[in-house]
Amino acid sequence: MPLQRRLPKRGFHNPFRIEMSVVNLGQLELLPAGTEVTPERLSEQGLVRGKNRRIKILGDGTLSKALTVKAHGFSATAKEKIEAAGGKAEVLS
Repeated sequence: MPLQRRLPKRGFHNPFRIEMSVVNLGQLELLPAGTEVTPERLSEQGLVRGKNRRIKILGDGTLSKALTVKAHGFSATAKEKIEAAGGKAEVLS
């Protein structure tokens, strides 16, 4: 019998866990100013795998352009930096 079947399973694996894809503000700096950033656009640019994943924007890096960012979640610093650059952070349901 294979080793993986002989060893006991440990821990809890939540079947209802929601997977989030993470994008940093430094990666959004590559996009042109004034664009609307959506999950579809991020997958076209190759920043996120798959079109049906939830997106969370984190505040790592700097943003010097005004962008309209639509994502499923934002960290507090990311929201502050986007609004400080003159853009908008919109939460998708």
